[in-house]
Amino acid sequence: MHVVIMGCGRVGSALARGLEKLDHSVAIIDRDPGAFRRLAAEFSGTKVTGVGFDRDTLLEAGIDRADAFAAVSSGDNSNIIAARVARETFGIDNVVARIYDANRAAVYQKLGIPTVATVRWTADQVIRRLIPEGVLSEWRDPSGKVVLAEVALSPDWVGERVTRLEQATGARVALLTRLGDGMLPHAQTLVQEGDLVHVVVEAARLPEVTAVCANPPEESEA
Repeated sequence: MHVVIMGCGRVGSALARGLEKLDHSVAIIDRDPGAFRRLAAEFSGTKVTGVGFDRDTLLEAGIDRADAFAAVSSGDNSNIIAARVARETFGIDNVVARIYDANRAAVYQKLGIPTVATVRWTADQVIRRLIPEGVLSEWRDPSGKVVLAEVALSPDWVGERVTRLEQATGARVALLTRLGDGMLPHAQTLVQEGDLVHVVVEAARLPEVTAVCANPPEESEA
């Protein structure tokens, strides 16, 4: 997949390197050309000097063929504007914005822009949000047979009951993280946009469960 990153600071450069190691193509934008010195000499992606929410700059970075966009500059306002342009103008579904103010992050979540506050930030977490088939293992029992993992959902699951997801995957939805707060789902709980879904499942079945979550629900699962 092709990922566009706005901001070549410590996080942006680490994110670019991490994505390249996973064999994804990367374009990184920064208004300061000197910022690209943070990238490794072997970085093979595209470096674009400009403002990350400018249409022409984004097009030069390949936003029209991008699968994901991350706004990780040092400015909250720039990040959220760029994220909304990527989502609303170019139709990018996998968008993440770095927000320094955790209180503002919750507000932007309601606008449909997944955000990560600085205190929770790591490049690995962002990669897991951007890549649809991503899965983040959070706990494993001593035998290694059962795992608690955060799985990425297709946007088509939004509005569906958690119980339908359990029926489709055969996994147990242990909890949801919604607007930064954990919650235990019940039989009537609906998946909302921006929810992080944590499932408990046999480790051997995790790839299968991840694949089901990454695809739209089937009609026969209703």
